[in-house]
Amino acid sequence: MTGGRTNVDGKKTELEVTETGGFLFLAFIREFECVLRAQSNKWHGVGCGSRNGHVVKLDLRSHWKDFNEKWLEGSFESLEYLNLSHSSFSEGVVPHHLGNLSRLQVLDLRSIFIFDDGFGNFLAPIVDDLRWVSSLSSLRYLDLSGISIGNHTDWFHPVNMLPSLLTLNLADTGINIPSTQFVNFTSLNSIDLSDNDINSTIPIWLSNLTGLMHLNLKFNKFHGKIPDFIGTFSTLASIDLSVNSFYTSMPDLLCNLSSLFHLDLSDNIFSGPLSKLKNLDLSRNSFVGVLSETHFTNLKNLIYLDLSSNWFALNFSSRWIPLFQLQVFRASSCSNIGPYFPNWLHTQTHLQQLDLSNSSIRGTLPEWFDSILSHILHLDLSNNQIGGKMPLFHFDTSVLTTLKMNSNKFEGTLAAFPSNVNHLDLSNNLLSGELPQTGETMNLTLEVVNLSKNRFTGNIPVDLCRASYIQVLDLSQNKLFGRLPECLGNLSGLIAMDLSNNTIIGVVPSSLGSFTQLTTLHLHNNRLEGKLPLSLQNLTNLVTMDIGYNFLVGDIPFWSGERLLNLRILNLQSNKFTGKIPLQFCQLNAIQHLNLAQNNIIGTIPPCFANLSGMITDQSSIVYRIYNYEENIQASIKGIQSCKGDNSSYDHVGKVEAQDEDEDEDFWLYIGMGAGFVVGFIGLLGSLHFIRSWRVAYFEMLENFYTSILVNLACLRRTFVSRTWSSSRFRLDIVAELLSSICCSQAVVLCNHTYRAFDSVCRGDFCLHSGNDRLEEAEESLALGSDYQQYPCITTVDPALILNHKIYRYLLGS
Repeated sequence: MTGGRTNVDGKKTELEVTETGGFLFLAFIREFECVLRAQSNKWHGVGCGSRNGHVVKLDLRSHWKDFNEKWLEGSFESLEYLNLSHSSFSEGVVPHHLGNLSRLQVLDLRSIFIFDDGFGNFLAPIVDDLRWVSSLSSLRYLDLSGISIGNHTDWFHPVNMLPSLLTLNLADTGINIPSTQFVNFTSLNSIDLSDNDINSTIPIWLSNLTGLMHLNLKFNKFHGKIPDFIGTFSTLASIDLSVNSFYTSMPDLLCNLSSLFHLDLSDNIFSGPLSKLKNLDLSRNSFVGVLSETHFTNLKNLIYLDLSSNWFALNFSSRWIPLFQLQVFRASSCSNIGPYFPNWLHTQTHLQQLDLSNSSIRGTLPEWFDSILSHILHLDLSNNQIGGKMPLFHFDTSVLTTLKMNSNKFEGTLAAFPSNVNHLDLSNNLLSGELPQTGETMNLTLEVVNLSKNRFTGNIPVDLCRASYIQVLDLSQNKLFGRLPECLGNLSGLIAMDLSNNTIIGVVPSSLGSFTQLTTLHLHNNRLEGKLPLSLQNLTNLVTMDIGYNFLVGDIPFWSGERLLNLRILNLQSNKFTGKIPLQFCQLNAIQHLNLAQNNIIGTIPPCFANLSGMITDQSSIVYRIYNYEENIQASIKGIQSCKGDNSSYDHVGKVEAQDEDEDEDFWLYIGMGAGFVVGFIGLLGSLHFIRSWRVAYFEMLENFYTSILVNLACLRRTFVSRTWSSSRFRLDIVAELLSSICCSQAVVLCNHTYRAFDSVCRGDFCLHSGNDRLEEAEESLALGSDYQQYPCITTVDPALILNHKIYRYLLGS
């Protein structure tokens, strides 16, 4: 216990007990003893009555795990306030004798212990019988959230006997709701039935709660239409119907709720017109149509507007000046917001959160954009097609800011790390140049730095080592080179570091062993060399260790199997490791992906690998999220055959798409070649057209070239034919075969019946041809296609005669 003073002049006294024994002693305090004890000890959490000093308040939230509640059986008949939230009862059951506290007005038993994992977390307390609640006739506040009631316990009838009840919280209790029409607790002004998986329409007995101010039915399976009686609750200020199964039109009755300032209908399938609200959240629905200025004419007090994940089209005049001043505007995943940046936003100078991610916005940021950033705490313009130079952000607020501009087309250099930003994501842009060396102006508040998938060059700046709060550092898929700074070890709070797909050289610094909180390490696809430092065995929280595609040497690190027992992903592929597979790897019971390919490993696979149960999975990818870094490994896991090649079996999200880059380079090469050809060809034709001397010379050159080819071919043919017909007597079938092979056409054969055209005399088996004046007739006869098989003969031909006539050219197919 802690000592202190308290007054006894009629004012309530606050007492604190820091030992279990002190609470047990309170069970025997009577009358004036509460004040007497308070005079010597100041006990926060215990309140004494102002008249007779009885204990009227016990606030014991989160004091014990598994405490003994029997002391509550003592003399506490004056107790009005009891808070035992976030504590567990010794027997795991809410004690029934709480019903003896007849004057109790506030009872808070809500629990956060919902599971037992063997590390000090306990199962949620259960209620096996709730009839004792009906004895607390003065109860005004009852919170059993997180207590396991279940659908087998009757909660409704005991609670229905509490006419003074104002607040009822039964979130996450596993209850069902009855189908009755009337209730006695008509004074209720706040009810929370969220997160119970209730599959029902909105209960009709809610219509009796005419003074209701807060209604929370989220995370259930309520369906059907919104009942009309909701529109009669003139005092209703807050409604949360998110994450249910409503598939209906937006109820017009909500327009009648004049006191309503918060409405959450997200994660349903509502459709229809909008309501006039102060805080409006319509995210993740299926609203369609056009929103114009007229829909917001009377919303002068609107400060929160969320239109995310809908199909709205914003049709606002560029000169429109809204009557409201938003603090939060979210329109992510609204494809109809773009293609231009909403011009009306320049009037919203009180914005604290602006989310226009994935909204099809193109072009550049408007000139007035800096004027709306004075109070910004969260800016997300990611996943658009915004280009131009990256602006110099200067946030005036002293509160740290989240800045997400990733997956756009920003280009140019990054002059400095923005000040007062703790989450910086500029990944997947066209930024180039060296990373900023800011010196004394370095932003020391950075916690997340993601500059991956850009075109940065140069060394990793040592200034980053001064930002000791960095938890995620992702510089992957750039063109960084040089060595890893030894001072990176100063980032002792680092959770994820990804430097993959760069050109970093040198050895792995031993200072990386100081990353005792590190869970993800990617050094994939660089030019690191040497041995792995032994200090890496201190990374006992490591889940992913990816150092593939480097030039690392030495034995496979056995200590990774002894010390890094949380490993799920170990990639040592394509290095120069030698030796055998360490038997210590058999201790990696959580391992799901182990890649030792393309090394100089000898020996056999240890038989104990069959016991690595973590590899027995039907998933072909390993996805998990740590802080603000998402790990996504697609791999060939045991029992699953990858359809990719060996080098593609590992495909980290940060891997460079080398093939895509090569295709891009080839594309621009072909474009350049084509453009050059067109320009050169047009230039040649233009020169020939306007310069006569060039034109004459050009065509003379073509004519001479053509003539030279014809002459050479004629000489070759004559030489070949002369040699072939060197004998004066030959068979025509041999001539036909020879001519067919030369001319690649059907040979025309001289036959006996054509001798008349030659005025020849047939002498036995020979035909003697003569008469130069008859050659034209012979050519005509040949054109008739005489049948050689009907009139075979052997003839004597003068080769010189044929070479000087058209028959020669005809036989050669010219």
